[in-house]
This record gives sequence, structure tokens and C-alpha cells, in this order.
Amino acid sequence: MTEGVRVARRGGVLEVTIDRPPVNAIDIPTSKALGAAFATLRDDPELRVGIITGGGEKIFSAGWDLKALDKGEMSLDRWWDDDYGEGGFAGLTEFWGLNKPVIGALNGKTIGGGFEIALSCDLLVAAEHVQFRLPELPLGLVPDAGALQRLPRRLPRNLAMEMLYLGRWLSAEEAARFGLVNVVVPADRLMAQAREWADQIAAAAPKAVEALKEVTNGIEGLGPRRAYEVMRSGVFPAYERMLGSEDAREGVSAFVDKREARFRDR
Repeated sequence: MTEGVRVARRGGVLEVTIDRPPVNAIDIPTSKALGAAFATLRDDPELRVGIITGGGEKIFSAGWDLKALDKGEMSLDRWWDDDYGEGGFAGLTEFWGLNKPVIGALNGKTIGGGFEIALSCDLLVAAEHVQFRLPELPLGLVPDAGALQRLPRRLPRNLAMEMLYLGRWLSAEEAARFGLVNVVVPADRLMAQAREWADQIAAAAPKAVEALKEVTNGIEGLGPRRAYEVMRSGVFPAYERMLGSEDAREGVSAFVDKREARFRDR
């Protein structure tokens, strides 16, 4: 465990907890620790999927540590030139080489950079009391670690602009209605739901899971015809490995034989 970040392995699942009371804010050491955790997820062949959550019950993360920023521990001008570690801010928002899915288990208010962490996840489970907000504009800032880039693609544009310009709070129920989160559950069911999904993904063929993430990320924003062309152009090595894998043949054989597939990541 690095101070501020707790990491635990549970079978093929890596569980990462931001634990910096009172608001789980992200400074540079915390960002580096998160990046290191997700690099472990990428590099360890025994790990299949990650879960990120926050310590406590009130706040998932309030994002950038403004106190550290005010002390000069982080830059404001061209902040990205600081070394936030692998994966950029919070170890996830720009981790383009992460080849395994991450589930966000949102345990409380998801604010600013914390919201940007959530937007970087592949699946989101939110506790019923979760709320989302981007409070940067009154601070003289904009949420440029992922919200500007991703939120208008995930929500109706007018609603995204309302959050960006006016700091509108979005409830977990609204977020689910607009498809921003996958499911809303009682707080005491949050980790159970995230772990259930993680176990289901971990039981799938690893090469297929990696290919799915690689291709969906790589064709995002393309029209259907161009997406087909790019997918079949040979630029996605994980996809090519999956097509020729023993596990792909095993999955088909198991279906025909009406038995459970035995995937071996080969």
C-alpha cells in the first residue's frame, strides 16, 4: 500500500481504493500510485480486470488537490508537464495502453477530477446517494483532464454544457437515466455488484476481453464503414491474436458440446 492508495488482489481482480480523507483528493504522489496500480493490472497476466473506488461513504473523489496546488506542489500553467506518473492525472485518465477493463464503484460524491476518473472507466456502478458535479469554472479553471473531452459524448450536449458552465449537480438516478452510469444500487450493495461484474469478466477469455477494449477504443468516433475498415486493417494486434487463439476455438467447441469453456489465455 502506498499512502493514499490501497491495492488488493482478489483472484483475477485488482481492487484500487483512493483513501485520502477527507475528500480523496489527488496530488502527484497519489496520481503516481494510481498509475502504478493500473500498470500492474496491465502487466500481470494473472489479473483480468480492475475496480476503482473511494474510501469512506461520502466522497468518491473531489479530484485535483487544490491545497497542494496552492502550496506550489503542482503546476497550474501547463499542468500536464508535471510528472503525474503513468496514465496521466489519477493514473487512468490518459492510460491509452491499459488493455484490461476498469469498473468504477462510485461510493459518494464524484466531483471535478473525481468525475474525470469515473469517465475514464469502462463500466460504472453508483451508490444511490452519489451525485456528480464539475465545479471548476468559478475557480477560474476548466475540467481538462477528461470532462471536456468525454462528457459531451456521454450526455446530451445541452446537459453536458449545463454541468460545465453552471456546475449543475447530477444525481445518480439521472446519470443512469441518461446512460452515464450502468446501474445504481444501495450503498451496501456497491462493491458486491462491482465484484460480480468483475468476476464475470475475469471468467471470459482474456484475449477476447483485451481485443474488445482495444477495438472499441480504437474506432471511437469513426463512422461504421470506416470502423470496419480500420478494424480489418491489421492495426489492432490484440484483435488479431484473439482471432487466431486457442481460446477462440475452445469457446466455439464448448458451445457446440454444451459444456463450460476452459480458457487458458492461449
